[in-house]
Amino acid sequence: MTVKIEEKLQQLGITLPAVAAPVANYVGWTVSGNTVYVSGQLPTANGSLTHSGHLGTDLTIEQGSLAARQCAINILAQLKNACDTLVPVKGLDAVRKTLKLEGLVSASPDFKDHPKVINGASDLMVDVFGEAGKHARVAYGVASLPLGAAVEVAGIFELDF
Repeated sequence: MTVKIEEKLQQLGITLPAVAAPVANYVGWTVSGNTVYVSGQLPTANGSLTHSGHLGTDLTIEQGSLAARQCAINILAQLKNACDTLVPVKGLDAVRKTLKLEGLVSASPDFKDHPKVINGASDLMVDVFGEAGKHARVAYGVASLPLGAAVEVAGIFELDF
């Protein structure tokens, strides 16, 4: 028996938040064919940034990983919004595959563990979608991110219409 994604989220103790409104001239997600592109999500919860600062000076790898996980939860909220709009009968069960995550890590110049930070997002995708959660990925180190966020993550997903 296949576990429905909403049930899996409940088992993991995850409640998806309302989608965050864009803070500039973009949309939270867009679709082309059966591919959904989710805009970069910050580590926010209840309307506030959960992790700010730079990895390597202000935050540990573990804190950065938690920030990336929160970004992934926000990606899932945007993805649910997309699925509910495009395939309302299936909701998140319409996700066939996590194709790619792009992670940006605000870090000091000598920080070298960007992949360990973005694992917080990658691990959640595998926890939620199982084998279909495995994806291609890139992790960038950057000087700063919007609102002083420590991490930002974007995602690309294939849907089954």
